Amino acid sequence: MTRHFVVAGESLVDVVVTRRGRTTREPGGSPLNVAVGLARLDVPTLLVTRVGDDPDGRLVVDHARASGVQLAEGSVQPGLATSTATAQLDDDHAADYTFDLTWDLPAQQLPEEPTGLHVGSLGASLPPGSRAVADLVAQAQAAGAFVSYDPNVRPAFVEDAERCWQEVHGLAGRARLVKVSEDDLRLLRPDDDIDELARTLLAGEDTELVVVTHGGQGATAYSDGSRVDALAGQVEVVDTVGAGDSFMAALIAVLLEWGLTGEGSGRLRAIDEDRLRALLTAASRAAAVTCSRRGANPPTRAELPLTWPA
Repeated sequence: MTRHFVVAGESLVDVVVTRRGRTTREPGGSPLNVAVGLARLDVPTLLVTRVGDDPDGRLVVDHARASGVQLAEGSVQPGLATSTATAQLDDDHAADYTFDLTWDLPAQQLPEEPTGLHVGSLGASLPPGSRAVADLVAQAQAAGAFVSYDPNVRPAFVEDAERCWQEVHGLAGRARLVKVSEDDLRLLRPDDDIDELARTLLAGEDTELVVVTHGGQGATAYSDGSRVDALAGQVEVVDTVGAGDSFMAALIAVLLEWGLTGEGSGRLRAIDEDRLRALLTAASRAAAVTCSRRGANPPTRAELPLTWPA
């Protein structure tokens, strides 16, 4: 029986509007992007999500399956309108999102012996479906399984920054790996030092490694006693849609390959600084490929250097 890495969260269609007004419709949603990124890096992946049996839903399903992602039973719901996110690109190719989204995931059962669970974005924060995601995290914890989390905060859904921070802080404490962008931290805690916020997250009960991404400036990894920086690779940016999700997928894939996500805790705390730097560099290379082309289009293993992730 194949063991899968489980990703739980929203899938939707990105309606991308370029600076020149060109519009395209592409599958998206942070959890979907992470699942696709993992599968393209040869990680058997199961996606727990919710889309409709409509043209947009079929676009999502075809995209996931073409990348090797297995969909959990019940992920396609007849009569449901598949959610959309409109991404308006600015002069720096960054995306500003507006959403037409419903997230109503029923209770789920985590498969036996998953290789891990990833949650984040709206799937982990938007009720009522967020309750099913939180329950999956509890199931993974009870089984001793690896959990990763990326809040991937969407400003359009932040009505109370302090409350949102408390929710992020609480869920982060249940994940061994937390990846968060500097933009997320500045949105939720604009007056606080980034290093201090990262250390606050690292102090979570289960948390062993926190990675803060800085867009084109690279990323920083925090573990017990260590702080490691790595610069982003040089790339001609087409757009940044899905770059953070490609980075997240690569982090997970590399840790799986290195055997650092098994049952029980402590493995991530033992990573030395050289290996942490190699981890960040490998993830940045994957994200750079995504930035070099239109939309959330993470690389396959074959598109990365033969020595990757070394």
